[in-house]
Amino acid sequence: MRPILALLITLLAVPAIADDATPSARVRGSIEQVAGDTVTILTRDGQHQAVLIGPDTKIGALRQLTLADVKAGDFVGTAAVKGSDGRLRALEVTVLPEAMRGLGEGQHPWDTGPDSSMTNATVAEVAGNPDGRTLQLKYKGGEATLDVPAATPIVTPIPGDRSLLVVGKAVIAFGRQGADGKLTAGYLSVEKDGIKPPM
Repeated sequence: MRPILALLITLLAVPAIADDATPSARVRGSIEQVAGDTVTILTRDGQHQAVLIGPDTKIGALRQLTLADVKAGDFVGTAAVKGSDGRLRALEVTVLPEAMRGLGEGQHPWDTGPDSSMTNATVAEVAGNPDGRTLQLKYKGGEATLDVPAATPIVTPIPGDRSLLVVGKAVIAFGRQGADGKLTAGYLSVEKDGIKPPM
């Protein structure tokens, strides 16, 4: 299971998807249609993907923070790309609640571009740099240096409900494909108050 999916599922108590037997899927895009228990997502590559909302599906959003809110001791999840110097450059940073500390910990490949990764780790140190801040991250079995430009989205997850499912809103669906080929969402992260899930 991808680390952020595991984290969000644990946060919002989604029991049905929290096993590794079936690969998880992520669908990014905007909500094109909502009809009963089906949300159709217009994906980034122009496809029309139907996603089912099951009895265990949870819906959430993100609340915006600032770079100043990230401090030593926080447990974070960050999508990043690796530079030629081997340092990570953050694409987004999610500050996770204390109850989620240690979940999905480590560094894993990600799908936001070449050499992208997802790192779930504890912030050991915060230092300033000319373009923002530099975080020293520590996780079981390793550590990393993360440069966070000033314009990097800094967010924290919050719970939501079906009222967030509005046509045109940005969304990421985390789910599993059943034997019938249909995708059922375990978690939907939906745009709220202009704060979009990282695409």
